[in-house]
Amino acid sequence: MLGCFALPIAGFLGEPLHAQPAQREAMLLTVSDAISPATMDYLQRGIERAEEEGAELLIIELDTPGGLMASTHDLIKSILASRVPVVTYVSPSGSRAASAGTYILLASHVAAMAPATHLGSATPVQMGGLPGFPSNKPPASPTAPKGPGETPQDTAPSKPASGSASAMERKVLEDAVSYIRELATHHGRNADWAERAVREAANLGAQEALAQNVIDVVATDIDDLLSKVDGKTVVLVGGNRTISTADLQVQRVDPDGRTRLLFVITDPNIAYFLLLIGFYGIVFEFANPGSLFPGVIGATCLLLALFAFQILSVNYAGLALIFLGLVFIVAEAFIPSFGVLGIGGIVAFVSGSVILMDGSNQAVSIPVVGGVGAIAAGFMLWVVTRLVGLRRRRPVYGVEHFTEETARADGVFSAADGRYSGYIHMSGERWRAVSDEPVQSGEALRVLAVNGLTVQVAPLAASNRAEPKP
Repeated sequence: MLGCFALPIAGFLGEPLHAQPAQREAMLLTVSDAISPATMDYLQRGIERAEEEGAELLIIELDTPGGLMASTHDLIKSILASRVPVVTYVSPSGSRAASAGTYILLASHVAAMAPATHLGSATPVQMGGLPGFPSNKPPASPTAPKGPGETPQDTAPSKPASGSASAMERKVLEDAVSYIRELATHHGRNADWAERAVREAANLGAQEALAQNVIDVVATDIDDLLSKVDGKTVVLVGGNRTISTADLQVQRVDPDGRTRLLFVITDPNIAYFLLLIGFYGIVFEFANPGSLFPGVIGATCLLLALFAFQILSVNYAGLALIFLGLVFIVAEAFIPSFGVLGIGGIVAFVSGSVILMDGSNQAVSIPVVGGVGAIAAGFMLWVVTRLVGLRRRRPVYGVEHFTEETARADGVFSAADGRYSGYIHMSGERWRAVSDEPVQSGEALRVLAVNGLTVQVAPLAASNRAEPKP
């Protein structure tokens, strides 16, 4: 009897007791843009996830023109400290690991490239007083190829030009050379070529890089990559580890919502627009209390912009100039200065926009700055034009605006002391009036002046006759 109940229970409980081992996985992350704080966050979170889930391998599919030095350094530290082997794979064909990408490739436990890809141009550049990595146009090299098919010649490292290269530039260059040599040496790769990539902006294709021991593998696709790294021993923090890719399942990990938001708002142009929308939203809310919509949108955009600027390499002098310029432009509408505040605000705003970003791979687009500056100038011109027009207009409040208005006599004016007095209807009101000429009931009158509660008038026909004719 007990056996009848025991068999089903044993069958129910037997599945977890005899479960198969978890599927072995390799995580695949994809980078196809400049190395930015958002990229660093995406890759670092991927490394942490691979460690938590016990992945056999982490593959970074890389295609980058370069990026920020700070982000690259932080990412490399995460790669070197990873408990999971990191394979950086420059792919697909036609991709590159330029500038910062070269450092990441050499720092990885396995460096791999697809055919028709290249790496190099790792010379640091200096912009805004801070060092960075070139992203699009590497510095010219004295050993660059002179024509198709030619290769750079092995020459002594170039020396900094006396009088042109500052001490800071030399320090940045030597720091980058030491850094990339150590990365290459750590994984047994060609440190001499790595130095040339920094000093001379040298480049190599995939096959050349493999032949010169700069990379470990040339693979056509992910499957080919897994087969070629199988059995390779790499050095991790905890010691040597042999990679096993047999029956390995590749899990692609795409950026989550948080990372996608970071990618969007850390674009310098997007962060710039968020700042402007936030500022003007707050201003419109204060100008129209209780409208709520401008205030909600403005506060949200301003907080997102400040968060983005915290991540980006921002020149705070530029940010202060932008705020000062915006304050001056808005003040022009409330404190008439006939363009003084407006012009000063536009100059401060445009200057701050140009110097806002310190990073070599970050900048607010000049056309964007020009467009926003033109809009601000147009707004300032409109405000000044309106102010000038208002100054030239007759008063539209108080008794002064009745001057030159027309009125209608409310009865015949009576004569007294050589003048005529009576009442008139003007703007829907009944006023006491005096005139130097007789006035008949219902006669049209012109207002000449307002003295307290008494209006000086004249018959409209008489005043028209008195006017000089052209």
